[in-house]
Formats: sequence, C-alpha cells, structure tokens
Amino acid sequence: MNSENHLDLFSEAYTSNFAYDLDNQLMLHWYPTRIAPKLNSGSLLELGLGHGYSTKVFSNLIDDYSVIDGSSSVIQQFRTKYPELHSVKIIHSFFEDFESTDKFDNIVMGFVLEHVNDPTAILKQFQRMLSENGKLFIAVPNATSLHRQLGLGAGLIEDMYQLSAADLELGHKRIFDVNSLTDTIVQSGLKIKSMEGIFLKPLTTDQLLKLLLPKEVLNSMMQLGVEYPELSNALLVECTV
Repeated sequence: MNSENHLDLFSEAYTSNFAYDLDNQLMLHWYPTRIAPKLNSGSLLELGLGHGYSTKVFSNLIDDYSVIDGSSSVIQQFRTKYPELHSVKIIHSFFEDFESTDKFDNIVMGFVLEHVNDPTAILKQFQRMLSENGKLFIAVPNATSLHRQLGLGAGLIEDMYQLSAADLELGHKRIFDVNSLTDTIVQSGLKIKSMEGIFLKPLTTDQLLKLLLPKEVLNSMMQLGVEYPELSNALLVECTV
C-alpha cells in the first residue's frame, strides 16, 4: 500500500490538538467499556486504530486480536503512543481491500461507517468473516443528537444532517440517525440485537468546555445517553448474523 494516501490527511484530527478532543476523550473511552462485557471469547477483528483507546481495552481481554488500518500515519502514532501493546497485530490495509478466510468471534467497527464509500458493502463484506455465533459492534455519530436539534431550533445550523467542520476534519462522508443506521444494517443481512446512545450532549463542545463541568456531570451525560439513542451524540449497536 502507498504510505501516502488520503487517510493520512486526517491524522491530525486523531491528536489532542483537535478542537473536539473532549468529545473524543469521552466517547472513545466509553464505548469500548460498553462492548467489553458483551464480547464472545475467542478472536476479535477491529476496523481502525483511531486514538488507540479501544485497542488498549480490547488487548487486555482478547489474546487473538487484530486491527486493520489504512493510514500509515495513524499506525505510527499508535506504535509511538502505546509501545507496550507491541503484541497487537496491525494489518495495514484499506477496509475494502481486506480479505480473510478466517472467521472471527467478534468484529468491532467503532466510528468507521461514516468514513467509507459504501457502508452496506462493508457490512456485507465483514459479516462473511463472522463465526456462526459471532457479534459485530458498530458505533457512528448521530445526526439527531440533542445539541444538533437545539442548534437547529436556535438557527445556528440549517440542517442536522449537514456535515460540520469537525465532520469534515475527521474525513466523515455522512452522518447517520437511528432509522438510516437500522436500514443500513438490515440491508446488509445483519440482525440488531441491541442499540444504545453514547453521550447525551446538551450543548456545543465549546460551551461545555467553558462551563468547567466536573467529571461526575460528564459521566452522567454518558450514562444517560445509553437510554436515549435518538438524542445522543452517537449510536452503539450490537449485531448478529
């Protein structure tokens, strides 16, 4: 693979310099802990290294653990930040190009489907790699989150489904809601076992930062999101074949 590819252009958004690092710190630390108790024993294949937060969680739970990532810059950032996780098998490949005859007991797509050209095709491709009782976990941003709805009502945004500056900086191609994500999953042939929300966010990131909220309040926003997927900042789904 050419080490200079379009994914490397977005690697800066995966550092602490990113304007929405608060959201990343909260959500990306949170969702792996929600997935962890639901994991099957056996093998795990994850799509994307991102910040490496989920990798750190899953590597302590699953021995047979592989991660696919198409960005050489993100891989290098991960290796530099987490030298102790040298045993994690990292596969440098675009998701669309990955092929394997192996069957995985768990597949995790944490904030992946908003980046790819054809989410349904990706789900179909990887569900073929699930074991008979395998689980596939999906996390994506949610267009109808409370703070987007408030922004629309206040006239701060014109369309909840319009990609924000943060979305573009992260390389997002779309944003889902409960209905569109459900439709995409069903069209791929997968079944939804459960859906929950991630981060019930009442205000913009800039406004939350200015409030200097204690961690207990932020944690409460994360916990409340579980029960309100339609209003949460992101969606987390557990799927089966």
